[in-house]
Amino acid sequence: MSCRFVLAAALFAASAGGFPSTCSAAQLGDVEHIIVIYLENRSFDNLFGFFPNADGIAAAGATKIQVDADGKPYVFLPQVDKAAGAVDDRFPKDLPNQPFSIDAYVPIGEATGDPIHRFFHQKAQIDGGRMDKFVAYTNMGALPMGFYDGSATKLWDYAKRYTLADHFFQAAFGGSFLNHFWLICACTPVFPEAPRSLVAEPDGAYDDASNLTELLKRPDKVTSDGYAVNTLQPFDPPHRDEPTLPLQTMRTIGDALSEKGVTWAWYAGGWDDALAGRFGNFQFHHQPFTYFAKYAANTDGRRDHMKDAKDFAWDLLEDKVPQVVFYKPAPDLNEHPGYANVLEGDEHLDQVLRLIGQSPIWPKSIVIVTFDENGGYWDHVPPPVIDRWGPSTRVPTVMISPFAKKGFIDHTIYDSTAILKLIECARARVFGRPRQEVQGPDQRLRLRRPSARAGLQT
Repeated sequence: MSCRFVLAAALFAASAGGFPSTCSAAQLGDVEHIIVIYLENRSFDNLFGFFPNADGIAAAGATKIQVDADGKPYVFLPQVDKAAGAVDDRFPKDLPNQPFSIDAYVPIGEATGDPIHRFFHQKAQIDGGRMDKFVAYTNMGALPMGFYDGSATKLWDYAKRYTLADHFFQAAFGGSFLNHFWLICACTPVFPEAPRSLVAEPDGAYDDASNLTELLKRPDKVTSDGYAVNTLQPFDPPHRDEPTLPLQTMRTIGDALSEKGVTWAWYAGGWDDALAGRFGNFQFHHQPFTYFAKYAANTDGRRDHMKDAKDFAWDLLEDKVPQVVFYKPAPDLNEHPGYANVLEGDEHLDQVLRLIGQSPIWPKSIVIVTFDENGGYWDHVPPPVIDRWGPSTRVPTVMISPFAKKGFIDHTIYDSTAILKLIECARARVFGRPRQEVQGPDQRLRLRRPSARAGLQT
């Protein structure tokens, strides 16, 4: 994986002449820790649509007008639901056909309904880049068009002080399951012998708009050629009593780091409870490494690298943090619509960032706060067209670091795989080889994606 496709332009402070011409070994040589905090289910416009000088809702143009499945503009948006078929009477009827403020009716510290966010649904909502069918193919009425006053959040304050990426797209269409895979392996999991009850129609069938509403009611977890795209449970426990995905063998970022002797861990809220059979505040499909044979139950990989969120707090206090960290908050703190809210998750995020900022590792750390996917919420910017997997809509992403440009909005196009590329670049140049052996790569930043079958490319 080429190091020239990393987030380095946003992370390293500009000289008087602007961007540094190379991502030099000296710059990355000062970085000892990369920490990725992975939140849940918010589009960029849902939280940052009115961030000053960012590409926000004011630039939406025609994409803010939603049309029904037949392409006819709504006169008024449908009633907001709080569950499928259950009206949320906190919102008024007859909302205008345009984005609306959620917190004008429901405070940012209260939960709303949970808009559908599945692979084929999301492709239909994007509607070939017109971004005008988020209401037509949801289960929550008008809710996908809602936004918050993000200035009420601590993350907004961090974005003002550090670097906000306003063209950062989720790597894959659909929900958390697939996007967590793309975060750690830039790959789509395979299930070649999936039961017919899980298998979708051929991809091309979903191009027929006249039959799309009916098609989206059919099985959709696995594509007709054997790729898992909607939520399946890990093969080994802990998991729900639902269909499972066979253990995967593709190469992950964890494998690459371990091969180079780079320490790393995935910290998850509720992990220890889940291992003990207490599942009340845990999401199994938010733990991507557990789907892989190297990190299956009773393996050294699981024991060495899968940790509880409280272990991260202790490791920060005791200066034992691995070189690469993925941090996944517990469900009630991850900002996911339906079972969580923005404010409580944001307060937890601030606590974690303060712990990092007060720890010995802060002066040599890069922290990337991002969201796995849009959660079914509208965003006005069409994603780049790369391949059948994505990328999909924009998600808020803030880079917080002593090395980050201060008060900067980065308009470069990225998707979640850019995080992998940054880690790979740092691994190859600093963690894995003597600094004097490293040559500075081309600094141009372009969106590039490996093939789904090949997994992480090095």
